[in-house]
Amino acid sequence: MASAPAQQPTLTAEQTRVVLSEVIQAFSVPENAARMEEARESACNDMGKMLQLVLPVATQIQQEVIKSYGFNNEGEGVLKFARLVKMYETQDPEIAAMSVKLKSLLLPPLSTPPIGGAIPAS
Repeated sequence: MASAPAQQPTLTAEQTRVVLSEVIQAFSVPENAARMEEARESACNDMGKMLQLVLPVATQIQQEVIKSYGFNNEGEGVLKFARLVKMYETQDPEIAAMSVKLKSLLLPPLSTPPIGGAIPAS
């Protein structure tokens, strides 16, 4: 028997702030922080390995929070939530700030080349 198509959760900006705050807090739960640290260490700052090892752990942590707000418990739910956050970022400075904080938890600090991108000759 086919199930009914999943409805897109609709959250207000206020609800989005609450969910985003809970997602950020979920990353500081000791068990989740340890899982993220282990994945980061295994990835050794290699961006390809980060995508293979860190991103799935981060997605699972987010899914645990957002599923109780009507998002499906698959990667698609995290993507829909990310789109909702992105939509509110331009309208709500608090959501924008929390979004930056969440991204900093997910992505390693990137080293940027010097202005001009030139490598000094030796």
